Amino acid sequence: MSNRRDFLSHLGTGSAALIAANAVADPAGEPHGTPAAAGAAGDSRYTPVHTPNGWTLPYTLQDGVKVFHLVAEEIEHEFAPGCVAKCWGYNGSTPGPTLEAVEGDRVRILVTNRLREPTSVHWHGIYLPSGMDGIAGLNQPGIGPGETFAYEFTLQQHGTHMYHPHADELVQIACGMMGLFIIHPRDGSQRVDRDYAMLLHNWALHPGTYRPDPSIMLDFDLWTFNSKVFPAIAPLVARSGERVRIRIGNLSMWNHPLHLHGVQFEVTGGDGGRWPRAQWQREVTVLVPVGQLRDIEFNAIPGDWAFHCHMAHHTMNAMGHAIPNLLGVDQGDVEARLRGLLPGYMPMGKAGMSEHAGHVAMGMQNMQGPPNTLPMMTGKGPYGALEMGGMFSVLKVRDDLTPGDYRDPGWYDAPQGSVAYRVSSDPAFGAPVRRP
Repeated sequence: MSNRRDFLSHLGTGSAALIAANAVADPAGEPHGTPAAAGAAGDSRYTPVHTPNGWTLPYTLQDGVKVFHLVAEEIEHEFAPGCVAKCWGYNGSTPGPTLEAVEGDRVRILVTNRLREPTSVHWHGIYLPSGMDGIAGLNQPGIGPGETFAYEFTLQQHGTHMYHPHADELVQIACGMMGLFIIHPRDGSQRVDRDYAMLLHNWALHPGTYRPDPSIMLDFDLWTFNSKVFPAIAPLVARSGERVRIRIGNLSMWNHPLHLHGVQFEVTGGDGGRWPRAQWQREVTVLVPVGQLRDIEFNAIPGDWAFHCHMAHHTMNAMGHAIPNLLGVDQGDVEARLRGLLPGYMPMGKAGMSEHAGHVAMGMQNMQGPPNTLPMMTGKGPYGALEMGGMFSVLKVRDDLTPGDYRDPGWYDAPQGSVAYRVSSDPAFGAPVRRP
C-alpha cells in the first residue's frame, strides 16, 4: 500500500525528481493538499481546484505531453476518527487524486495495478478514442495484477468529469476506486476565486467489521463527501464576496439533493460541461443523480452555512435498519434492567435521538457501539451538539480571510443581535393557537 507521500516512488527516479522539482505546497501547509499540480504553477488561465480532504495529482511534462501516474491498490482509509477500513483506491487514497488539465492538452495516464484482480479505468464523459474508454473486455484487456497500462488522448472539451473502473465495477467502486478529472477551458474563461471538487459515495461498513461490503444494493450505512463523514469532512472556506464554484460528482447508488444554506446559487453546468447562461438555474438545492455531475456557483456571504444532502438519513453515520420504533414508548425501568446485562446499552429515546448526539458531543461514553462503528449523530458546534453525520459540511465565509487560504478559520463570530435567542424557558409560555 502506498500513500500520498511515497507514491512518487512508483514513477521511477527521473519522473519523481521532475515532479518534486515542480510540485507546489498546499496553501494550508499540508503536503499534497490540493493546489496546482506540478507544472501548472503560474498558469493564469484557471484557479487550481481544491478537493477537501483530498489532493491534486502532479504530472510531468514529456515532449509536450502531460503524464500522470495512478496506482490502483488496497489502502487503509479513515472515514472519521474511530472508523478505519480496508478500502481500495488510487495512490494511497479514496477518492483517488484529482486530475487537472486544460482543454487541448495531450495527456498520458499510466495506470499500475497493485490489486489481486484485473482492473481498468473509464474516463467518465470525456471525448477520446474508443480504445481508451476503459471498458475491460470491450475496449481493452483488463490490467492484470502487476501490470501498467497507458491511456493517451487529447482533451477536446472542458468541464467536470470523473474516473472509475469498468472491471468488476460493482466491487471496485463499492470499495472506493473513483476520482475527479477537471478540464479547464483553454481561453481562461469561467475563472472563479475558489474552485471546490466533491465526490459523493455510499458505503456498507457493517458494525464491528473492517471492510466495505460490495454486495449491498440499498442499505448503506455511511454517506460520504470525498470518502469522509461528518465531523471529519473539511469545511469549505471563502472570503466575503468571492465567487465560489463547487463541482459535485455522484458515484454512489442514490440520488442526492444537495442543499446549501445562506445563498441562492446558480447551477451552471453538468455532465456535458458548462451550460449556456440562459440555461442556468437559480436554486438552493440541486439534485445530483447517480452517475452525474453538477457545478454550482455563488457569491460568498459572511457566516457559517451548512452544506448537506437533504435526504435526512444521508446526514447520519452508522445507519441501522429494521430497528424497532420506540418513539413515544414508556420504557419504564427496561433500559436500566438491560444495562445490567449489557453495560452501556442505550435505546432510542422515547422523545427522539437528540440525547445520543448530546452524549457524544459531551464526550460521554455510556452509548458504546460495536467496534469500528461511529455514532449516528455527532459533532460539536459553537452552541452545542450539531446532531449530524454523513454528507454534511460547513461553508465558512469571512471578511478578513486571505485569498487562497484554505485553512479552517474557526467558528463564526456573529454580530451582536444577529443570533436567535431564548425568550422563555417555560414550555407553556406563548403556546401557539391550535386547530380546534
